[in-house]
Amino acid sequence: MAGLAVKIDLVAALREARKSSFPDPVAAAVMAEFAGADGIAMHLQQDRRDIQDRDVRILRQTIQSKLILEMASTTEMVGMALDIKPDHVTLVPEKRVEFSAGGGLDLVVHKEEIRETVDTLQNSGIPVGLLIDPDPEQLKQAHHTNAKIVELHTGVYCDAKTSKKRHQEFLKMVDAVKLAHKLNLNIKAGHGLCYKTIKAFRGLGEIDEFSIGHSLISRAVLTGMEKAVKEMIDLIRAL
Repeated sequence: MAGLAVKIDLVAALREARKSSFPDPVAAAVMAEFAGADGIAMHLQQDRRDIQDRDVRILRQTIQSKLILEMASTTEMVGMALDIKPDHVTLVPEKRVEFSAGGGLDLVVHKEEIRETVDTLQNSGIPVGLLIDPDPEQLKQAHHTNAKIVELHTGVYCDAKTSKKRHQEFLKMVDAVKLAHKLNLNIKAGHGLCYKTIKAFRGLGEIDEFSIGHSLISRAVLTGMEKAVKEMIDLIRAL
């Protein structure tokens, strides 16, 4: 059964909107973990707009599950990861030139730079994942970087305006999952997934984990973190 990683960036965004001390993303992470989440994901951006260094450091010492650090492939972020030692890192694009058409890393252009970062982190015992489009060429390039994990960007599928477009994008997702499995990559999926779109993934047992943030945190604002997490876990278990 696939796991659930809860992304807590939106909690930090609410805090930073008022430059306040609350809501605390660390507290939100602990509550999500208590409700059954298999991991906590956070994106430490270079401009520190939401998640702060303090959040990552405290969470490394606090949570009992898995800490997933999303970050850009920069010298500064590599240094942070080597210092904090998350359970795994997911490399994501931040600068416009790093993005592919669907929102993931463009490994066709940046493969060598990414491979260097992957090697540095994995040689230090930190498994590395890459956020990429569900595209065969991007998957092949991901395999050549020696990364252990791919996170397939589900944004285009989730944002599709028509049922025909959504079906087309989902078929691409299915093909990408099958190819990633053949390449012996651990597979995650995330970005834009919600309580409705997650249901389409029934039968795709090759996916190891779903990373979900905005929809889950949005529901938690209205229903509470425990209920929001448990509802999503129930949906994943039914896949």
